[in-house]
Amino acid sequence: MTAQDLSIEEYIARQPEYDKRRRILHPLLRAAVPAFCRVDVEGLENVPRRGRTCLMINHVSYLDPIVVTASIPFRHTVSLSKIENFQIPILGWLLRQWGHYPIRRGQFDRKALMQTIELLKSEQLVLMAPEGTRHSGGIQPAKDGLAFVACKANAVIVPTAICGAEDWRRRFKRLRRAYAKVVFGAPFRFRTDGQKRIPREQLSHMIAEAMYRLALTIPDEYRHLRGNYSDIENASSDHLEFI
Repeated sequence: MTAQDLSIEEYIARQPEYDKRRRILHPLLRAAVPAFCRVDVEGLENVPRRGRTCLMINHVSYLDPIVVTASIPFRHTVSLSKIENFQIPILGWLLRQWGHYPIRRGQFDRKALMQTIELLKSEQLVLMAPEGTRHSGGIQPAKDGLAFVACKANAVIVPTAICGAEDWRRRFKRLRRAYAKVVFGAPFRFRTDGQKRIPREQLSHMIAEAMYRLALTIPDEYRHLRGNYSDIENASSDHLEFI
């Protein structure tokens, strides 16, 4: 039985069981990644060691969740993955064993959003890509989902930039290891001022400010990856509260 088959309550109740598996799988993953990808990590001290935390990534390649998960030695990430990935042999099995959960792209997936909120409330470290899909040419406009779940769960957000991994296929074809630079930026929360329900327009402002923080986390030598948020001089933080 997978996260897709379980109710939200059943899935959250199974997290201790998944955590036992992650304690076995995580060291194996960390040992395996250097064989196919060289990873440089900066800002690891910005990742809280416990509590409700969301890693907000720019999504440039298939390797992103793998290298980010392997980059953090003291916590296990839980990720959304498109539902089609769970049907792929071996990959689907690994996703299920770790306890990742599916999302139906291209539609409003209420169950996936509610699972994310409850995972955060249970103090898991959740990895999300606000763009919703891969964009190797630069950050594209983000959807409001991350702002919605982070506000509901009062979660800490850590902007997490992934650079260099976009050319992994070319490197593999030349029998070279892939490369990725992972940079964890300054953590923050969204400022809700006690509001129970955040208007959609405000959510859009929140996620735009958060995406600018992600763009600022991308080093200057990879500035082309800032994409739609390249005009960092327009970055604001009216809705952000830095930790």
